[in-house]
Amino acid sequence: MARNAAVTPAGTPAGTPAEAAAEDRAADPAADPAADRRAAARAAVEEAVTARLAELDLDAKTRILSGRDMWSLPAEPRIGLASVVMSDGPIGVRGLRWTPDDPSVALPSPTALAAAWDPGLARRVGHLLAQEARRKGVHVLLAPTVNLHRTPLGGRHFECYSEDPLLTSEIAVGYITGVQEGGVATTVKHYVANDSETDRMSVDVRATARTLRELYLAPFEAVVRRAGAWGVMDAYNRVNGPTMTEHAELNNGVLRGEWGFDGFIVSDWTAARDTVAAANGGLDVAMPGPLTVYGEALAQAVREGAVDERVVDDAVRRVLRLAARVGALEDVPAAVRDLPPEQSGSAVAREVAVRSFVLVRNEGGALPLDPAELGSVALIGAAARDARVMGGGSATVFPDHVVSPLDGLRAALPDSVRLTHRVGADPSTELPPAERGFQLRAICRDEEGRVLAEVPLPNGLVQWLGELPEGPAYEELDSVETVGTFTPAVGGPHRFGVGGVGPFRLTVAGKTLYDGDQAPLLEDPLSALHAYPPEELPIDLVAGEPVEVSLHHTVVPADFPIPFVCFSLAHAEPERDPETAIEEAVAAAREADAAVVVVATTSTVESEGHDRTSLKLPGRQDELVARVAAVNPRTVVVVNSGSPVEMPWLDEVPSVLLGWFPGQECGAALADVLLGEAEPGGRLPTTWPVRMEDCPVLSTEPVDGELPYDEGVFIGYRAWERGGTAPAFWFGHGLGYTAWEYESASWAPYKGDKAEGDEAEVDEAQGAEEEADEAQGAEAEALGTVTVRVRNTGRRVGREVVQVYLAPAEGDENRPRRVLAGFAAVTAEPGESAEATVTVPLRCARIWDDGWRTVPGPYRVEVGRSYADLRLGVDFDVRP
Repeated sequence: MARNAAVTPAGTPAGTPAEAAAEDRAADPAADPAADRRAAARAAVEEAVTARLAELDLDAKTRILSGRDMWSLPAEPRIGLASVVMSDGPIGVRGLRWTPDDPSVALPSPTALAAAWDPGLARRVGHLLAQEARRKGVHVLLAPTVNLHRTPLGGRHFECYSEDPLLTSEIAVGYITGVQEGGVATTVKHYVANDSETDRMSVDVRATARTLRELYLAPFEAVVRRAGAWGVMDAYNRVNGPTMTEHAELNNGVLRGEWGFDGFIVSDWTAARDTVAAANGGLDVAMPGPLTVYGEALAQAVREGAVDERVVDDAVRRVLRLAARVGALEDVPAAVRDLPPEQSGSAVAREVAVRSFVLVRNEGGALPLDPAELGSVALIGAAARDARVMGGGSATVFPDHVVSPLDGLRAALPDSVRLTHRVGADPSTELPPAERGFQLRAICRDEEGRVLAEVPLPNGLVQWLGELPEGPAYEELDSVETVGTFTPAVGGPHRFGVGGVGPFRLTVAGKTLYDGDQAPLLEDPLSALHAYPPEELPIDLVAGEPVEVSLHHTVVPADFPIPFVCFSLAHAEPERDPETAIEEAVAAAREADAAVVVVATTSTVESEGHDRTSLKLPGRQDELVARVAAVNPRTVVVVNSGSPVEMPWLDEVPSVLLGWFPGQECGAALADVLLGEAEPGGRLPTTWPVRMEDCPVLSTEPVDGELPYDEGVFIGYRAWERGGTAPAFWFGHGLGYTAWEYESASWAPYKGDKAEGDEAEVDEAQGAEEEADEAQGAEAEALGTVTVRVRNTGRRVGREVVQVYLAPAEGDENRPRRVLAGFAAVTAEPGESAEATVTVPLRCARIWDDGWRTVPGPYRVEVGRSYADLRLGVDFDVRP
């Protein structure tokens, strides 16, 4: 049976806690009892907030606006205010301790979630994350990231959804709605134009008002107006002069004034630098604490007349409103009392991964693999055994398990199919934290050598950021020693390494391998934590013989307002000859019925703290793919990266599957797709280039502190179209395991808030086109709706993402050729048809010109499978 789909501009569903939702603002309480109750609840909250605010003196108010510690705001018991706890996302909820001994569900990367093109799925992800937050005692999730894919070189490209503001908005609205329906606040980040990492603490992004409004501000506007986001995070960077934590025009004028944002604005960690400028610029909360520019400094600024106390009162009011919403204000009911049903983290992670995989090439039906027709499979690649499931930086969480591709295929393939794994080519240029064969603990000591605490470690990584293990105070901590035993599985020259900054002494089997002081490579202290590569230190060991291991680190307090102890004992087994490893992989592929090659990036390639300099796969992976494909005609390549990479072997392999950073269930999801238990459901959320040099926007390096966005509104597919160079795969591209015919499209224009008038219809067979002549109301929320009928002409059930683009019929070099205007997914059995109805926003026909201005004239709604694969079109006029 066919499933129909209808998509309208996403609003907050009835009963959601987001008070700012458009339906609530527009409702007439007298005619809608539910709206009446919501309005009464909001009024009660505001009354309670006003009363509590009146009980606070200046010192108490300014204290509330500064972090108590790394992740929380101070409690104020006399007014019933509990401490509000924040935690990083977006793929999981880390909690207060950033350590492997406090595991979290690890979902696929934001690029993967966006690749599913499903706001409903994003909403369910939000429900799960709220569930995780409540489990960990977290009130505020520091997510999602809605910056755009301006360039594939952006270091946090994987942490953002898309190059397109509409797709980004739709996924973010679903995500935020879900989290806040779970009673947990979100803080949308990084407001705004924080689209690359180079000099992120100081860079001044220079962009026109039109560029900001049509691209970079658009997702923030959407989540405020439609999802009622409870928080926004100000970024490190400057925008046209002022730093974002001091940007009164964007914080007070646009965010609060134009969009009606009533939540709180929090700084990115350490981004607030000037007390007076930040307060007057609209920043509510300066994190982290206790050393911030707020607190006592803000109280003094008020007393000196530099900041009006009413500014402080307004900020405190917003923090108390936040506390009320998340249930941290005594005797004030939380915004949500009926929570969404509990979900399985593993099940959701697996579903998102399956739905996110993008099949970009599948010649000759190479996929899916049929186990009944296979005698053997060669699984090749280091990432097949040790998959990279997430990007580096503050997005990192520690799952309690990871299903690798090797694990997933072993479990899914019948015993009759022989599965052989070979590494082939290792992409890693750095040593990973010690894990296999190690039994480790951390010993904390004071200056006199007295033991303050002992902490078990699941691996060689010590990562205490803002929170230390129970026992020692940071002020008395002098050293941390990672100590334990290692039992090698193989003999030979094992490689050890030290990751971190400061004095270290590494001893293995009684031999000192390193004794020195490592300096940071980058000025940004947090970036140095993410980017420091461990040095390789060899020592010969015997298989099966345990040895003692010790890494002693002297803690040197950094010039940084966060107490942190972060370093790693790194290790790798004896390195095999690279050529021999590739030859073994080729031999295994030659003998197999099918070869699956998993290629990947590494944490030194894609991570917070630094931008990329190349889109090439690290190591000899390109050579590995080409050599495997030469001996096995059924070679499938799985790309394990969060963002685009070059694929010089693309035309040599029949099938390529983009897997992003697929989360903790990656192997199980991959087996589902490879073996045909599920269809790869993804479509590209960003355009994929052939070569880095072809990319129309590459600049990430500031010049004299400034990074000009000279490309204006032309990024992503908008810029590729303008430049005339074809990418490897266009935005929206993605194949499934069935085929679709686009049969018809019809257009119903909007008049006011209703679709009225005759429909214009085009039939694929006849190619007939009719023009709808309805005038467009200047205040209408939408231009109209397009209804598309598609038919599944393949042999199995499938899901199709119907994409709608709006194109001005008359070319204008100052406007994109076409822009994404909406999308909807349909599912149908073989031979059945399905309909999708998509609302086209009026905003798609507007430009920013000292205000939003509708551009009249002839337009065409174009419908198809990707930006470049358009099957149908309907013409109509937009009138001023």
